Amino acid sequence: MPSITLLQNATVLDVRSGQLLPGRRVVIKDGKIERLEPMQLEAPEARAAEAVTLDLRGLTLLPGLMDAHVHVMAWTANLRELSNASPHYNALQAARIMHEMLLRGFTTVRDAAGADFGLKRAVEEGLVVGPRLYICGRALSQTGGHADSRAAGETRVETVSSPVAFGTVVDGVPEVRRAAREEIRRGADHLKLMLGGGVASPTDRLTNDQFSREEILAAVEEAEMADLYVMAHTYTARTVNRALECGVRSLEHCNLIDEHSVELFLKHKAWMVPTLVTYQALAEEGVAAGLPKEVEHKIYLVLDKGLAALEMASRAGVNLAYGTDLLGAMHRRQLEEFTIRAQVQPNLEVIRAATLYAARLLRAEGQLGEVAPGAYADLIAVEGNPLEDIRILARPERHLKLVMKAGQVFHSAGLPQPIG
Repeated sequence: MPSITLLQNATVLDVRSGQLLPGRRVVIKDGKIERLEPMQLEAPEARAAEAVTLDLRGLTLLPGLMDAHVHVMAWTANLRELSNASPHYNALQAARIMHEMLLRGFTTVRDAAGADFGLKRAVEEGLVVGPRLYICGRALSQTGGHADSRAAGETRVETVSSPVAFGTVVDGVPEVRRAAREEIRRGADHLKLMLGGGVASPTDRLTNDQFSREEILAAVEEAEMADLYVMAHTYTARTVNRALECGVRSLEHCNLIDEHSVELFLKHKAWMVPTLVTYQALAEEGVAAGLPKEVEHKIYLVLDKGLAALEMASRAGVNLAYGTDLLGAMHRRQLEEFTIRAQVQPNLEVIRAATLYAARLLRAEGQLGEVAPGAYADLIAVEGNPLEDIRILARPERHLKLVMKAGQVFHSAGLPQPIG
C-alpha cells in the first residue's frame, strides 16, 4: 500500500456543516487524512515517488459508512443452526459477510453479539477483509431471556463443538458481574444486555422485562469501571425507560417507546439505535432465511411501530445512530435503512447517523465518521448527491465508485487509472 495518496477534484461532503465542498484535494499519509485543501493549492506530495493520485472528478466523497448494530456471525436467521455448525465454517461465513459489508461502503461496524476477539484480530491483521470491528463478545441474558436459545423442553443445547456464543445465561448480581468481567477480559469494546423479549428467542414474550434493576446496575458499573459502556436490546417503553434510569448508554431497536422515553434519552444523553430494515426484511423473507416459523408472529408486534418511534426521537433531538440487525441472506439489505429513515428524517441526518453520530457513539469522534485532518482515511465516493437523493447510497451497484479503508482501496469502479 502506498504511504501517500492524493484524491483529486473531489466534491467533499462535510458531515458536520452539511455542506458540499467542490474542487477539493484530500491528502492521505499512512492511512490517515493529512489535510483537505482546494485544488488550486500546490501539493508537494505529488512529486514523491511513492505517491498515488486518484481523480474523483464528478463524484461526492463521504466518510466511510458505519453500522452500529450488526451480527457478522449470523449467516442464517436460525441461530440454533449456528450452534451445530463447525466453528471454522462459521468463521468463514463471517469473513464473507464482512467482506460484502465493506464492499457496500461500511468501513466500521459494531457487533451486537457473536463476534469475538479472534475475529477482530483477524480483521486488524488483514487475514479477513472487512470493516473495523467493535465487539461485545457474548450478550448477557437471564434464564429464558432473549439470548437463551433453549426450547421449553430443553435443559441444555447440544452442539457438535465450540459453538458461536451469541449469549451467556446468567442470573443474579454475582453471575452478572462475573460474566461482564469475563467479556471485558476477552477484549470487549462494550457490553451487551438482553433487557426484554425478542423476535428470534423461543420462550420469551416480546413485552417481557428481563434482568432486575440490581443486575442491570451491576453490569453498568462493571462497564464503567473498565471505561466501557452498556448497549441493550429493548423494545417497550417500560424496558427502555428502566434501562435509561439504570445508566445504559446505547438502547437498541426501541420500537415501542413513549414520550417519557424521549425525556429520559435527553436527560441521560443516551443513544438510540433503531434497526428498522430488519423487521421489513423478516416480514418479507424471514422464514425463508431460517427464522423459525413459531416465532414469526412476533415480527408484527413491532413492524409498524419503529418509524413513528424514530420520528418522535428525531424531532426531540435524541442521539441517533444507524443500525440494521440483519441476519442470514438478509444482510444484503443493509443499505435499505437509509431510504426507510429518510421517510421521516432529512437526508443529512440519516447520513450523519451512519457517519459522524455513529463515531460519537463509538467514542471515536475525530478518528472516524468524517473527512477531516487526523481522521482515518475511511472513505467512499459516489456518483450523485445523496443530500438530494438518499437512494444513491442504497444502490451501490450503480453509484458506489470507491471504497477506501485506512487509505487502502478495496473497491474502485469506473475511476481513471491511478497515477503513480
